[in-house]
Amino acid sequence: MRRMSTTQDTHLTTDVAIIGAGPVGLTLAMDLAQRGVQVLVIEQRRAGEPPSVKCNHVAARSMEIFRRLGAVREIRDSGLPPDFPHDITYRTTFTGRELTRIPIPARQDRYTATDGPDTWWPTPERPHRINQIYLEPLLFAAAERTPGLTILSETTYTTMTQDADGVTLHATATNGDEISVRAQFLIGCDGGRSAVRQQIGARLVGDAVVQRVQSTYIACPALLELQPTVPAWGNISLNPTRSGTVYAIDGRERWLIHNYLKEDEADFDSVDRDWAIRAILGIAPDVPYDVISREDWFGRRLVADSVREGRVYICGDAAHLWVPYAGYGMNAGIADAEHLAWTLAGYLQGWGGEALLDAHARERMPITAQVSHFAMDHAHAMAQQRKAVPTEIDDDTPEGAAARERVGRAAYDLNVQQYAAAGLNFGYYYDDSALIAYDGAEQPPYSMGFFTASTVPGCRMPHVWLRDGRSLYDAAGRDHALLLLDPQANAQPLVAAAAERGVPLSIVSVETDDTLPDDTPAMILMRPDRHIAWRGDALPDDCLALIDQIRGARG
Repeated sequence: MRRMSTTQDTHLTTDVAIIGAGPVGLTLAMDLAQRGVQVLVIEQRRAGEPPSVKCNHVAARSMEIFRRLGAVREIRDSGLPPDFPHDITYRTTFTGRELTRIPIPARQDRYTATDGPDTWWPTPERPHRINQIYLEPLLFAAAERTPGLTILSETTYTTMTQDADGVTLHATATNGDEISVRAQFLIGCDGGRSAVRQQIGARLVGDAVVQRVQSTYIACPALLELQPTVPAWGNISLNPTRSGTVYAIDGRERWLIHNYLKEDEADFDSVDRDWAIRAILGIAPDVPYDVISREDWFGRRLVADSVREGRVYICGDAAHLWVPYAGYGMNAGIADAEHLAWTLAGYLQGWGGEALLDAHARERMPITAQVSHFAMDHAHAMAQQRKAVPTEIDDDTPEGAAARERVGRAAYDLNVQQYAAAGLNFGYYYDDSALIAYDGAEQPPYSMGFFTASTVPGCRMPHVWLRDGRSLYDAAGRDHALLLLDPQANAQPLVAAAAERGVPLSIVSVETDDTLPDDTPAMILMRPDRHIAWRGDALPDDCLALIDQIRGARG
């Protein structure tokens, strides 16, 4: 990687230009570069500058991607202190009575813990709680170490034109120098106000306002000691006066507080911020705190009506915005980035056909729509829960005790699926893809918190640990992999067909003591994104036709 500083008008060429060096843009850039694609990233901020405090959760699927990119250890070792619980607690106020608790292990126990709603997950990398102010600089540093990746910091993208062979884009450095870039593809990872989205004529459609939130980032050294029980990463206050959410940022004195406006509150300025913060925290007027930053925002459910025009794509928040529960937006964007990386790389390296370029919209947009509805529906359910808190919840009476037990049980049942979202991580599938050889079997249904492991084409290949101690995903590498569940299976014709078409393909003998679904066949063809492209007990008669289909060049 080289960070470029220009002193005159500059003309550059690259395979792929990416606008935006947030988590999605950096993940996409690293993934492409590690596949041998030359990448240029343009970012307005200075090198490594953290964003505003936001997004506190990295999902298991994202951690799997960071593992493959070689960045997971630094990410896992950062964020909250090693022994700080990642629990979510529901309380009358931050300093009040505890109603229930969703146990999530501290990061020092993440690889070994066996108790809790997300410790059983079939993955080499469980989720991680870390705010984006810590995550993003780590990803930036990892990108800087990646050969074939150039970052232009303190540079503003302005316009682009495209033709049949590529895209010409223009940018301006902070010193006024003009930069032009010729790329084969341009990808806008430039956020909710994406200039690239506007320039390709895509529109965000959906629900413009799902909720309204006052967010305040504070420093309060005394707060941790005022909580009467074991601390937690997420602290949700449920009371009839003021409900809200408090996230631990550094595990010592910094906290992010979300105050959810009620339906009858006209606007953000109609609610006294200090009063609301103290009501959520349950602290007296003489407990000091300092406001580090503040932001008022709307929770939305908006999805772009198109994610591609010719050689220009949009990805991440440029393509979808929704209520930011459990980091769904960032994590969905990271999954978008992984998908776009392997399909674009296959096309640029010559083994992939035109259908690879269509796959990003055809496969990812239906998943985006599903997740956006999951997030919106959950936001509505949580709003109803806040609205229905009984007035006696903090009373020292049998009625108060019964109310606390009832509200706590309901809070756990509703929200464990949000914070241990196994279905969103491992359950989604692609059921209408030109790159997948379906066999007539139906993919099992899933919800936010529930899924059924399956080897039906289109599903995520269930993860297992091999007898030699390796993760199946580690053994498979970054390209397509033919998984041999039967050591006697004859894979040679498919290997030869892949070689003839130039498709990178590894062979993995799956010797495991872990349990796979009952209908698991002798062979499974797994894509770079761990979804199943084909399965069978015997190879098809025409292996070249199968390879042409999975590489997007059939017919």
